[in-house]
Amino acid sequence: MRARGLPDSSATLPEANFLFRELSSYLKREDVSELQNAYLFSQSAHSGQFRKSGEPYISHPLAVASILGKLRLDTQTLAAALLHDVMEDTHVSKAEISNRFGKSVADLVDGVSKLDKIEFQTHADAQAENFRKMLLAMARDVRVILIKLADRLHNMRTLEAMRAEKRRRIARETMEIYAPIANRLGLNNIYHELQDLSFRYLFPTRYRVLANATKAARGNRREMVTKILDTIKQRLKVAGLDAEVTGREKQLYSIYTKMVEKNLTFSEILDIYGFRVIVKDVPSCYIALGALHSLYNPIPGKFKDYIAIPKGNGYQSLHNTLWGPYGTPIEVQIRTPEMHRIAEAGVASHWLYKSTDADLNDLHMKTHQWLQSLLETLSDSTDSLEFLEHLKVDLFPGEVYVFTPQGKILALPKESTAVDFAYAVHTDIGDCCVAAKINGENAPLRTLLRSGDRVEIVTASHAKPNPAWLNYVGTGKARSHIRRFLKTMQYEESAKLGERLLNQALISLKVDPETISAAQWEKLARESGSKSKTDLLADMGLGKHLPAVIARRLAVPGESASGPNGTGGVITILGTEGMAVQFAKCCRPIPGDSIVGFIKKDQGLVIHTHDCPAALKNRGNSENWLDVAWGKDISRQFEVSIKLLVADQRGVLARVAAAIAEAGSNIDNVAMDEDEGEGTYTTMNFMLQVRNRHHLAQVMRSLRRIPEVAKITRMKS
Repeated sequence: MRARGLPDSSATLPEANFLFRELSSYLKREDVSELQNAYLFSQSAHSGQFRKSGEPYISHPLAVASILGKLRLDTQTLAAALLHDVMEDTHVSKAEISNRFGKSVADLVDGVSKLDKIEFQTHADAQAENFRKMLLAMARDVRVILIKLADRLHNMRTLEAMRAEKRRRIARETMEIYAPIANRLGLNNIYHELQDLSFRYLFPTRYRVLANATKAARGNRREMVTKILDTIKQRLKVAGLDAEVTGREKQLYSIYTKMVEKNLTFSEILDIYGFRVIVKDVPSCYIALGALHSLYNPIPGKFKDYIAIPKGNGYQSLHNTLWGPYGTPIEVQIRTPEMHRIAEAGVASHWLYKSTDADLNDLHMKTHQWLQSLLETLSDSTDSLEFLEHLKVDLFPGEVYVFTPQGKILALPKESTAVDFAYAVHTDIGDCCVAAKINGENAPLRTLLRSGDRVEIVTASHAKPNPAWLNYVGTGKARSHIRRFLKTMQYEESAKLGERLLNQALISLKVDPETISAAQWEKLARESGSKSKTDLLADMGLGKHLPAVIARRLAVPGESASGPNGTGGVITILGTEGMAVQFAKCCRPIPGDSIVGFIKKDQGLVIHTHDCPAALKNRGNSENWLDVAWGKDISRQFEVSIKLLVADQRGVLARVAAAIAEAGSNIDNVAMDEDEGEGTYTTMNFMLQVRNRHHLAQVMRSLRRIPEVAKITRMKS
């Protein structure tokens, strides 16, 4: 939002004088003097720079400091706000800021500054890495994000000067990331203003129509709102309560989302006004609630007690919706002055950095825990885009409140499951969970949690995260831990498979693998774009490099990747290779089948039956095929699909299932097709677990003894 080359004035702007007068109301004289020095330093550094709107660029840092001043933040934060763009947009270094204003201010400015000196392939990569850097700094000092939110708020207020495409991109980023972070930190006013400004630029026509409709309704409903306000004040006075009562209009974006979610027109949204009651203490909150219930009838299911169970960002209040006059629903919030201060300023109402851990209140502890979970997710994510995805998942505003067996309350995002709960308790609990009990009843791990649920997790020392969990977990922490575990497992297993494949290829070239020196490995890894020998082996296991080509380059130094192929010997399949060896779903090979192996990029070695139609299509690409054979004494179970044509008689499914069980096989899945032959026969499709072909033959013999079974077929495609 800046331009260069226009004349600049070194005179202090009127906005600056106004800011320093405002700050004098709560800061010491020497602190205000320090901020004036920061302002003059920033004005000099930004000399000659102008915003797109034509204003001197220094007006932006001043506005950011003014927003933070209204939150009554400390001198260091305000100094950093005045200086927050000098590292990014001028030649001022971090060391220079540190020398002039102290290390803490320099660290804050650095935390807010973007990584402009690093080249990124795409804007998405740059955005993700900048968020990663900012949130890492935020986890160390929450003031970083307070400065960034104020910076974003002023940019959104002046977004009109940007071109339409950039306005939409910035507004979407604000709606997805910055507004939810403001909400998570309890900065209620900033949260709602960011949402409304984003709505304005993402959907300008809808915003304009809704703003006009609300303005018109404001005049029509003023008399009714005034009457309700006076009635509430009178009833609370009769109840002996000294209360401050205000009416407020709901934010446009809040009205819009309600219209979309409930499929309503604007005229059908009756509760565009809400009322706030502020009383002296917690007991008075509940007395006020009783007084209002004697005035207007409560709407069932609309009462929420955020005093007994605060939100994750520390917000506390009683929420209730009542039937007002003329059948109009009215929303009422009841809170104390302290609750109101936290509701408006959130984590900015006190600072984490002012207290030791022993002194942190409940709000500080919750914020501290969230920031630490960000660090944990950050360390588990392999790249910035993945971290940004996990962050967006965790910024859902809706929450469910569940209880541990010890009665502790945990706040989780909506759509969270028992697995999310397990990871929220502790990473080790999540990694080892095998079952859950919800309200004393056994429940699947994928069960969605509801507020008030009491959850107990059953663990086993040998258990490991299941890839299927990724289909239903709702928190970024759970998702990042599962992904990290699976990637680590896949890496280790792929490296072992790659070593087996390479040794086979070397032996076929009459080269002893033990004779390959560390220097040869280091040189080859470097030439292949891998960081180490282990990385190169893992890439071979994943099919990114052909073992035959790598073997030839090791055997004949200087041989290029275009050299001839040739592998000898046979790879033994044990069934315990893990994720590095995949058994094709198209033909589902089992021990005893003739098999072939196919090196598929990013999947490793895929095993097919010799006669698999899918495999036959790709047999022309001979360099990717390997000779494989089953090992001895394989103990694991394999999936196999069979199809039965049975007489349509009562109890036949039970007899078939019993025969399968007697033969020592488990049923993974069963499906029934439509009747054949005018209702005479039914087709049953079973997914079974068997040890090998011999075991499958036993199962099929057992099934043939059932009179109703007319035909059995093993399905291979």
